[in-house]
Amino acid sequence: MRSEYDEKKFNFVKASKPFFIFSIVITLLGILFLSIFGLNYGIDFRSGSSVDISVSKPISQPAAEQFLSTHNFGEHTLTTSATRISIRFMNVLKPEQEKQLKADFSQQMDNKASYEVNIVDADIAREQQTNAMIGMAVASLGIIAYITIRFEWRFAIAAVVALLHDAFIVISLFSIFRLQVNLPFIIAVLTIIGYSTNDTVVIFDRIRENLRFSKLKTASDVALLVNRSIWQTLTRSINTVITVVLAALCLFIFGSVSIKLFSLAMIFGLLSGAYSSIFIASPLWLILRRNSVNKKTVKAPSAT
Repeated sequence: MRSEYDEKKFNFVKASKPFFIFSIVITLLGILFLSIFGLNYGIDFRSGSSVDISVSKPISQPAAEQFLSTHNFGEHTLTTSATRISIRFMNVLKPEQEKQLKADFSQQMDNKASYEVNIVDADIAREQQTNAMIGMAVASLGIIAYITIRFEWRFAIAAVVALLHDAFIVISLFSIFRLQVNLPFIIAVLTIIGYSTNDTVVIFDRIRENLRFSKLKTASDVALLVNRSIWQTLTRSINTVITVVLAALCLFIFGSVSIKLFSLAMIFGLLSGAYSSIFIASPLWLILRRNSVNKKTVKAPSAT
């Protein structure tokens, strides 16, 4: 039964519609960009050469770009920091090109520089793509099985939709903004799936506990139970996501170039997971559960 206390509380269930619309819009944009442009795969997922140069003095990105523009090494991406320059060539450097790059950079830019060159061929790139997809599929199936056994099928469906939503939001944003996708990105997506499921399970566990002591007669009773359960776990959910987001934000700001995209993917996914557990998973379970509750029809009073 709804109390005066419940009336004063923010209604998460009622406010979920705009979040559904927002997620649908981002998903459709993601599908559009993925179908037209695909993902901006890094060297981990396509053939090419990765050259990491440790420098003894700071070299600006324009200066490094100017150096590369005088050489015909092929299409590339470049990131710089105070002590490191990372170059990702879209083609595999020939031995003579690699030798020339090292010699010219040492002569023109920094004679104390050290080099690390990694090459990925097409077969290895395809194998890594396949293994990454298999890893994500296995993780998702394991989560489905766990939630189905511990809870019920409605909880499992809602949780899987939420975790797929969070993973696809991150993939969509990386496609829209043409951010590079590499192995650390896959690790970030798998981590996001874990955090998203954890937040969702906490709310679902409270819903299940409240179900034991509630007599649900109408659909509004179910909605009230879901809203109460969210409020009872809200502090814990907020504290968890703020803690992890702050850590990911610090990694993004102060971390090395190699983990910046990993940190950015984590930030996107954690923020998405924070609201999907509340505004996507819980209302979706409510929709599935509502069909099993006998709805009371209240007739409007007749005019006299």
